[in-house]
Amino acid sequence: MRPARHPSGRPAVRAALRGAVAAACATAVLLAAGPARGADAPPKPGVGTGVEVEIPGPEHGGDAGSGHTRVPAAGAAAKSAGGLSAAEREADGEVTKMIDNGSTADRLDVVVIGDGYTAAELERFHADARQKWDEVTAVEPYTTYRNLFNVWTVDAVSRESGVSGDPDPATVRDTALGSYFWCEEIERLLCIDQPKVDAYVAKAPAADLVIVLANSTKYGGAGYNERSATLGYEGISTASAGHAKSGQVAIHETGHSLGKLADEYFYVGVPGYEKYTGPEPGDSNTSTLAADPMAGQRAKWYRWLGEPSPDGGTVGTYEGGGYYVSGLYRPTDNSIMRVLGKPFNLPGVEAMIGGFYQHAKTVAPLTPTDRTLRARHTARAAVPKLAGADGRQLVVKWYLDGRELKRFEGRTEVAVADLWLFDFRTHRLSVTAEDRTPSVRDPRIARTLRSTAQWTVRL
Repeated sequence: MRPARHPSGRPAVRAALRGAVAAACATAVLLAAGPARGADAPPKPGVGTGVEVEIPGPEHGGDAGSGHTRVPAAGAAAKSAGGLSAAEREADGEVTKMIDNGSTADRLDVVVIGDGYTAAELERFHADARQKWDEVTAVEPYTTYRNLFNVWTVDAVSRESGVSGDPDPATVRDTALGSYFWCEEIERLLCIDQPKVDAYVAKAPAADLVIVLANSTKYGGAGYNERSATLGYEGISTASAGHAKSGQVAIHETGHSLGKLADEYFYVGVPGYEKYTGPEPGDSNTSTLAADPMAGQRAKWYRWLGEPSPDGGTVGTYEGGGYYVSGLYRPTDNSIMRVLGKPFNLPGVEAMIGGFYQHAKTVAPLTPTDRTLRARHTARAAVPKLAGADGRQLVVKWYLDGRELKRFEGRTEVAVADLWLFDFRTHRLSVTAEDRTPSVRDPRIARTLRSTAQWTVRL
């Protein structure tokens, strides 16, 4: 089970570790947090209501997270100074496509919304949004796959500048999304009013991932990693726009929402987390298996064992992960799923790429596919460019009635007149783009890195 918070959170939990009675109280709090990720255990009776969020690690230190807790979906009560002025209403809700890499149907769409920005500060919000996205795409595999993403901004006009809880718990501001630090009395936990966020998300086209930027330089964030049942997005990451570590917090959270990765950190001295004794977790980056049995059973990340990893060291089985000190293993010592500022490890990169392609396609038709193309027409397709340092690109191939047209390999358009049709029958022209990245070794994921567009053609 996940703890409601790390001992570095509320003072009551720290005090609970000093004595036996208090330790029992702390254990009860931990059990109230709900089930662990994957197939660890069924929910316990008495789970609290609200939305489960991840708490970021302390500002001074490397921990990526401090466990999970439940918070009210509608946030905390905040003051309201009345409605927006006519000029503010005019600016409120405006949607801008900040990064345009194709149609919403074919790309992974990220929606960025700012909170605590007045109408006069919207230009700064747009600059903050671009800066944070630059921070995200500086980390692999985002760097290589940046062209799979569209990024939208939605202007949320706040009556007051800044957010509640900054600089102290007594500070309450009237903002569009109700963002507030000191959520559940944890200073760095930056919560939101999720129904208000959803109202702005709904204005943008088909969001797959949501980032809320608070107009603040105070360290903090939160991970709302439950998929939206109504809008379909994978999760919400909150972050302080003006803090240097907030981008890293957001990247860690997308490891959960897009990569479906477990946390790789663990708790020392927290009752109930000394040793994991449950079944094999469903997450791809935690396991009860040490290296030899993992290799023997061809399980989890066995394909990567012994390989040097971007986050340092070698992929193996390192004890401690999924919040437990022992009984669970993680692939490397210090990936971003454990330590902020580190890259994803090799199994994490593979999972993230798989997550990207759950929402983005390798090829999308630009020429309509619902009509027959004739000799005067050209079949055109959009294939995203990869931006990795190795220069590798997707493999693009064309087929006529299932037969490969090798002379067109690598092209994104083919004229029907160049097909050398010698009859008046209807034929099938198709183009396939495939990502043959060495960063994916799992055949189940590799099968998702390929898509096809198809037309009917004739003279």
